[in-house]
Amino acid sequence: MNMIEERTEEMIAIRRHLHAHPELSFHEQATADYVAKFYEGKDVVVEREVGNGHGIIVTINGGKQGKTLGLRADFDALPIQEETGLPFASQHPGVMHACGHDGHTAYLLILADCLIQLKDELPGTIKMIHQHAEETPPGGAKSMMESGLLDDVDAIYGIHVFPFFNAGEIGYRSGFAMAGRSYFKLGIQGTGGHGSSPHMANDAIVAASYFVTAIQTIVSRRLNPFDTGVVTVGSFDGKGSFNVIKDYVELEGDVRYMTSATRKLIDKEIRRIVTGLEAMYGITTMLTYTDDYPPLYNNPEATSDAVNYLQKGIGDYLTSVSEAEMLSGSEDFAYYLEKIPGAFLYVGAKPKGVDKPYFNHHPKFDIDEDSLPVAAKSVAEIVLGYYNLS
Repeated sequence: MNMIEERTEEMIAIRRHLHAHPELSFHEQATADYVAKFYEGKDVVVEREVGNGHGIIVTINGGKQGKTLGLRADFDALPIQEETGLPFASQHPGVMHACGHDGHTAYLLILADCLIQLKDELPGTIKMIHQHAEETPPGGAKSMMESGLLDDVDAIYGIHVFPFFNAGEIGYRSGFAMAGRSYFKLGIQGTGGHGSSPHMANDAIVAASYFVTAIQTIVSRRLNPFDTGVVTVGSFDGKGSFNVIKDYVELEGDVRYMTSATRKLIDKEIRRIVTGLEAMYGITTMLTYTDDYPPLYNNPEATSDAVNYLQKGIGDYLTSVSEAEMLSGSEDFAYYLEKIPGAFLYVGAKPKGVDKPYFNHHPKFDIDEDSLPVAAKSVAEIVLGYYNLS
């Protein structure tokens, strides 16, 4: 803990460097180079280009035999034009670290270096997972799992900074904690014509409009009221001329759910409505439906263990460790948790003096940098507890 405290300024400097040089998912070459260079000359095993992109796994072999623990931080940015006005704002137009992944990487690098210096005391192995492409499906986590390099991991933990509570506050949720996400695109092919002669055409806009209305009944009339689901049509591309009956319309949408059972139900109902649309309107459809990220399920035992470990930090670097609500956002950390017991925790990062902070993915998003040593110490506490060193 003292080592982390002494390197807080370095941690902040790393975060600011990464913030100024963001890179989009699957294009994080310079970021990956920066991370790999940090480990040069250190007594670790570095494996690069893991999975379907620039993923990096760094293995710290302890001085004694024991279990293997995985710790993950993501490092990709978003296609957003930054509006923070920070002195270290993005130098890449249209690209921004608007979700805190710069902070995730900064804390994990410093924590890793501290653990490397203490590696002879570790009764096991720790794998630092520097993951690419969390923001863009299919993401990086699934492919990093499929690489086989994490098959020996016995438990895994990750954190995410959020600005809706203060630095020093940790949130957790056992069981299903974050939503799964699916994507759909529906093309509707009708028959175009003149606006004065609808009987000679087959209006794709009318069919598409009915689809938008009909899918709202999935949540209101097909889903158990005690379950959670969201179906959103975010794009309706039907622009044409005011007096021309449109022959083709394309829609894109987003689906969120908290359980795999809900995912299957919504998938089934959307396909059923599309089939009915063809029969009702005499049009043809082209449906693309993909499951991006599964619901994130925190292993109850691993979550309980983490909460117990973190209680030791209350009154020191932590002010509270409390249960959080389910979040409807998605996280590809869920892929690790499908195979490995573990938990994903929330670290408060609300900027000081701000009543209504900008949420993640906003062009004015920022964090309280005091959250970085809190993140590092919290995950260090989990490491110490996991190996019975505290």
